[in-house]
Amino acid sequence: MNYFWHYPGTILQKYHHMAGIYIHIPFCRQACFYCNFHFSTQLKNTEEIILTICREAAERKNYLSTPVDTIYFGGGTPSCIGTNALSKIIETLEKNFSISPGVEITLEANPDDISAVSLAEWKTIGINRLSVGIQSFFEKHLQWMNRSHSAIQAEKCIDLIRNAGFTNFSIDLIYGIPGLSNKEWAENLLNAIRFNIPHISCYALTVEPKTALHQMIRQHKKEDVDEGVQSAQFHQLVKKMRAANYHHYEISNFAQPGFESRHNSSYWLNKEYLGLGPSAHSYNGESRQWNISNNALYIKNVNNTLPFFEIEYLTATQKFNEWIMTSLRTSTGISLEKINKYSGDVDVAGFLNDIKKWIEAGNIKLRAGHYTLTRKGKFFADGIAADLFREEIIHASGKG
Repeated sequence: MNYFWHYPGTILQKYHHMAGIYIHIPFCRQACFYCNFHFSTQLKNTEEIILTICREAAERKNYLSTPVDTIYFGGGTPSCIGTNALSKIIETLEKNFSISPGVEITLEANPDDISAVSLAEWKTIGINRLSVGIQSFFEKHLQWMNRSHSAIQAEKCIDLIRNAGFTNFSIDLIYGIPGLSNKEWAENLLNAIRFNIPHISCYALTVEPKTALHQMIRQHKKEDVDEGVQSAQFHQLVKKMRAANYHHYEISNFAQPGFESRHNSSYWLNKEYLGLGPSAHSYNGESRQWNISNNALYIKNVNNTLPFFEIEYLTATQKFNEWIMTSLRTSTGISLEKINKYSGDVDVAGFLNDIKKWIEAGNIKLRAGHYTLTRKGKFFADGIAADLFREEIIHASGKG
């Protein structure tokens, strides 16, 4: 099957040479048991965080070398802060960066924050895409995860979004939850398809260290995830979404034509991006940096011109490994032509040898000069990528 970014003039090719900005809003109304992102349920210093993010944006206005095509408010739950705060950040970005006229501005939102009033306000300040954390249409699973919204709100918010005039939006769903039957998972997917959602992101529940869920499982208060069930529900997902004519353009992401996430695609296409706010990551092609994951320390250091991020300069091998990991997750896969540009600096011969066993096992196929995962291989994408990572080449040096 051909995918949309193979063709000239399609969305991702058109915006390939533009950059993205991610803003981390570190606040939530309540903590989901499974979440390991940086956030706080104390909203008392929201105003200070917003002012500090704006200050960071002004200080880092020269970080990006190309115009900004996407702005993404993530978190946390950015929909739980006021529209004035979001507007202030957008205005700051417009003052300090070259923003493209057709910029995609995404706001992550929870169903309980969505109302006719909030939607109208978000639209007024330029938000033109929503990413809604629905996770499930079943009340019992929402309660199991400690989500802040109800199943009724999950369905109602979709109508509100459409009535407000938003045509570009996405929902998140989670599979592999203990107690989620294959029949219930199918019903979640059928709901999304029935609602004609333009973009759907589906994630397997992962038990991250130091989360409430991890602790509950250790104390036998909650059941652990079953990888066999997750695998079955992943294959169920792929089959149903394909039948409904969604493009499976990245392992966890499915879109109707023209509704692929431009911002998230910037990560998979190796575009540069700037991350603002506590814990946010940035990448400029040569290095990665990540901000302090502590609200008070972030505020203090940014406002006192103290170091507020760590930085890592990438070697050719590190760049190659990251490219392998992200490319393998996409429908385009790993380009043989691009592999050759790493020759000399990276153990490309070792990579080409190691990938053979994954082809023989039916997890990867080589077609039209691209290595792509088969349906079987997609569930094991991270493990396959890790196996294909190369180690640094140590060049011997002699004394004359």
